[in-house]
Amino acid sequence: MDLQSALNKIYSMHQFDIKLGLERIESFLDYLGNPHKGLKYFHVAGSNGKGSTASFIASILMEAGYKVGLYTSPHLVKFNERIRINGKEIEDDFIAQFINSNNDFIDKHQPTFFEITTALAFQYFQTHKPDYVVLETGLGGRLDATNVVIPLVSVITSISYEHTNILGDSIKKIAGEKAGIIKSGVPVITGKMPDEALDVIKLKSDETKSVFHSFSEFVNEHDSHVEVLLKGKKYNLYSSGLRGKHQLRNAAAAVKTVTEAIGLDDSFVFNRGLKNVAANTGIQCRYEIYNESPGVIFDSAHNPEGVEAFIREFSKEYKNYDDCSLIFGAMKDKDIEAMLGLLARCFKKVYVTQISYERSASVDELIKIAEKSGLTAISLASPELMIEEFVQKGNNECLVVLGSIYLLGEIKLKLGKKNLDKLK
Repeated sequence: MDLQSALNKIYSMHQFDIKLGLERIESFLDYLGNPHKGLKYFHVAGSNGKGSTASFIASILMEAGYKVGLYTSPHLVKFNERIRINGKEIEDDFIAQFINSNNDFIDKHQPTFFEITTALAFQYFQTHKPDYVVLETGLGGRLDATNVVIPLVSVITSISYEHTNILGDSIKKIAGEKAGIIKSGVPVITGKMPDEALDVIKLKSDETKSVFHSFSEFVNEHDSHVEVLLKGKKYNLYSSGLRGKHQLRNAAAAVKTVTEAIGLDDSFVFNRGLKNVAANTGIQCRYEIYNESPGVIFDSAHNPEGVEAFIREFSKEYKNYDDCSLIFGAMKDKDIEAMLGLLARCFKKVYVTQISYERSASVDELIKIAEKSGLTAISLASPELMIEEFVQKGNNECLVVLGSIYLLGEIKLKLGKKNLDKLK
């Protein structure tokens, strides 16, 4: 079985109706010889910021000289992006061999796409034995396929309304699902979140006798920076490799996490790890400046909280442009009305496009919601062509591409192919 056949097999297990539960992943891992055991983990959950925080943690550890595995989702352009060691993606041959070796088990037991991918990641990490592995949950926490490990520390970055049909229809219920990653005696780090969510996580920490570190207890926020309290010392954080005040919060949580887990106390390492996060981990589309002039920004804000974070950063500069336009696409189970309502603060028109994914909102749905929000909505079939033409014009304008990471991935893939064709 070659790589494409292996990937086709994995994607064939992509479930429209997500099947949560640990029985299938535990059975698969037992069949594989429990490759998840014997490694040292950092486990990261949250509604927003978990991918950034996981990447910050991994980057800091790498700058400290450790060999670090990183498991994140979803991928942007290439499946291999999900599984990395010291920034290097999993090899094609390993993926193909894994699926080929376990094809009969997969056919018989029907694990989900994410369960197969998680088992693959554990097998890869066990084979290459990194010093540490940073795991980002897929959905929720309690019943997520990654929740089979006993980590050095559990991190919950934020809590907001998401996947309410699966995780619950209240902040408390969603927090309860995320708090499911907390293990007995394992320290807990939280990001900034509503008090009602914090209370749920604190209660779970008390029940499991886990040391609890609330964001407000170890971070002081100032206009220009955040101050992180680390075992009696203060670490001032003014910038990171990812833009935005929300990213300073994620970076602060990452620094606190590494300090509590392994006792690292080196501001030089922290600074390098935070600054080099994109180069070290490959993270993209977090207020990413794709083109400087004219401005093209990619941002994977996919829910109201994420959009609010984008708006806070973009509001500092959007008035510098003669005009600002928005390309937008989202999954139909997201609060699209709230997202577009927030975006109407900075944009008058939006180009809406449908993503090649079964959960994608249609163009007609997006147009109706956009117009309800006071935006002029225009259907867009080929975002990559618009971006190319926009850059070539060179006007003092800005084009923001925002929404589902699947949208950004599709666009980046097509832009990348066009750039390769130009080099041939």
